[in-house]
Amino acid sequence: MLQLRFGPRARHPLPRRPPPLSPFARLRRGLSYEPPPPPEWTDTVDYLDESGELLSSAPGARPAVPGADPSILSTAPPRTRTRAPRRRPASPLSRCATARERPSPPPLSALPSPPDPPLLLLAASSLPGSDPIPLISLIAWARLQPWFVPSDDLSALLALRLPPATPSSELLALFDDTLALPDPAAFPKTFNTVVSALATHGLLEPSFYCFKHLRDIGFKGLQTPAYNALLSLLLARGLAFKAFEVLDEMEASGCALDAGTYELAVPALARAGRIDAARKMFDEMKQKEGVGRAPAAVYSVMVDVLSKAGRLDAAMGMYREMVAVGHRVSLAVSTAMVEGLVRSGKLDAGMELWEEMRRGGLRPSFGLYTMVVEANARSGRLDVAAKLFGDMEKAGFFPTPATYACLVEMHASAGQVDAAMRLYHSMANAGTRPGLSTFSALLTMLANKRLLDLAAKVLLEMKASGFPIEVTASDLLMIFIKDGSTDLALRWLRFMGSAGIRTNNFIIRQLFESCMKTGLYDSARPLLETYVSGLGKVDLILYTSILAHLVRCQDEGSERAIMDILSASKHKAHDFMCGLFTGPEQRKKPVLSFTREFFQSIDYDNEESAARYFVNVLLNYLVLMGQMNRARCVWKVAYENKLFAKAIVFDQHIAWSLDVRNLSVGAALVATVHTLHRFRKRMLYYGVVPRRIKLVTGPTLKMVVAQVLSSLESPFEVSKVVLRAPGDSVLEWFKKPIVQQFLLNEIPSKADVLMHRLNVMFPSSAPEVRSLSLSRSLGMTR
Repeated sequence: MLQLRFGPRARHPLPRRPPPLSPFARLRRGLSYEPPPPPEWTDTVDYLDESGELLSSAPGARPAVPGADPSILSTAPPRTRTRAPRRRPASPLSRCATARERPSPPPLSALPSPPDPPLLLLAASSLPGSDPIPLISLIAWARLQPWFVPSDDLSALLALRLPPATPSSELLALFDDTLALPDPAAFPKTFNTVVSALATHGLLEPSFYCFKHLRDIGFKGLQTPAYNALLSLLLARGLAFKAFEVLDEMEASGCALDAGTYELAVPALARAGRIDAARKMFDEMKQKEGVGRAPAAVYSVMVDVLSKAGRLDAAMGMYREMVAVGHRVSLAVSTAMVEGLVRSGKLDAGMELWEEMRRGGLRPSFGLYTMVVEANARSGRLDVAAKLFGDMEKAGFFPTPATYACLVEMHASAGQVDAAMRLYHSMANAGTRPGLSTFSALLTMLANKRLLDLAAKVLLEMKASGFPIEVTASDLLMIFIKDGSTDLALRWLRFMGSAGIRTNNFIIRQLFESCMKTGLYDSARPLLETYVSGLGKVDLILYTSILAHLVRCQDEGSERAIMDILSASKHKAHDFMCGLFTGPEQRKKPVLSFTREFFQSIDYDNEESAARYFVNVLLNYLVLMGQMNRARCVWKVAYENKLFAKAIVFDQHIAWSLDVRNLSVGAALVATVHTLHRFRKRMLYYGVVPRRIKLVTGPTLKMVVAQVLSSLESPFEVSKVVLRAPGDSVLEWFKKPIVQQFLLNEIPSKADVLMHRLNVMFPSSAPEVRSLSLSRSLGMTR
């Protein structure tokens, strides 16, 4: 009989057994598929015969870990070690019972028969799915055994049994260890289950990490459910671009798309703006066998996206197809189509679909009612808009302030005073406060209809609502002015004054000019005084326009009123005008010096055009008043200051010319006399005789200049727009005494020339012509 005895060399005590690990920790420790190395031998065993003699000695005592050693020395009775093996069906059942009873792995001797992988899978499948702890314990034990072979079915079963509350690190550990095997492509079920489980549990980062890792190693075994779970998670988190990346990988790997994939991908592509790709996949979905007809939700998204993108024909085709396949059109789809048609300007098609929707029993929403009412109102279909507005109120929808405002504004723009005021009062009775645009549209309509009293009432209501009314009141005043209703404008200005509403100087100036134009000089002077007292700038243009009215005036009383207005302007040009008509003892300087001094004070950078306008009107006035010498002084100084730089051209011995096309009648006459006098001096004193002399008059001034020169028997021939004569003929003409007297003194009598309807032929003096010819930089500012 063989006996065992521990000799005296057994000097090292056996280490303590480590504390038991939790199932998850044991699983993570065993996921590497490598059993821990057996502990080293720590003592010597002596083998004795029956008489006690030593047969041999060998290292044999070591700490034993249950389940880690291929065999364990035991002194148990022989019957314990020689138990007969059980049948194969009973072995996994025994293993299951052991795993249920003992979370820690039992020793190998506790098994009734040698285990193998099929029995292990059968045992694992027999464990309850509600509690993963026994399964984890069983697999953790099995992975420590030398006979264990990794199995795709067993790993997939483990990944499937892990509950949603399990930390993702357990699934990731299983994924990493499976990936580390020599042939990871042999584990498609495991990879699919891990990705699906992570995505289904809402673990976005771990699931996408697994997908990306599999893609990087070239794994093509992911199946449609795993892709669908990952797509659903990414779209639910709003990561459409990542979902499209997964979809592209799915198509590249040759994985088949099922109905779930299409239902996820088509709406996502459409909402992301990839409409062409969505339509292509939608057509592919309809043609693919086994998928069936597209669901109503997919149709709804496609119709909505196409209509909002402006592809109304495609959207209408999709809408009709949805009805043809038997889907009931929802209110959202009909609303999207009607909105798309109406917003794109296809109001007739939109209203046709509206009626079709109403006949189908669908009750339009509040937003759709509002949009259709406003669209018809803005399109000028006020009757239809009013009917829909009534239907909207009957349906129980309370109109928004925007709807009220739209209807009021459209009726107001159409000039329908009764309807606009009725809606305005209805709006107020409903407790809705009109907005600024509503008040403005209503007041503009009343101003255009010249309903001044009603406009004043609405303006005061606008003020009571808390809106500023100064700008609106000034705008109405401007409407009266532009309309030529100067009397109404003056009445409205008086109302503004009584209500404490102030206007700006620009409008005061416009009303003043309107009063001057209509001859209301008594009302014009207070306006100008108000303008001046309000720090309004009376510039040279405004003063010249008043002077132009004086030139054209033929009534003595009106002339006095205009002279008073000129005096009220307090402009330096008025002092210059008064100085021209005084004597040298009062001026204390000659006319030419006095004129040069005034023109030197003009800012030619900003007032050059205004100065030319002033010279034209002033020369008209001086000629009419018979002040020819003063007029020639003004023209000479104006020419010296290059206000009419291109009027006189000397081309040596070839041609001399005078261009008076841009001058007034008086300025043209003065320029002609003064220039001919210069030509005479140059020809007689310096002996320079050109081939020809031209007077470019244009069609307006041709007859005036020609008639003045014809009375002196001039050699100038009249053509369309030019008076021309040879230089020699003009030289002989200059030698006549009457011509010398004419050029040195003054033009013929007023009865012969100036009464040639000069008041009609003064184009530059007319305010309406002047306002058209001025540049915008010289226009009146607010």
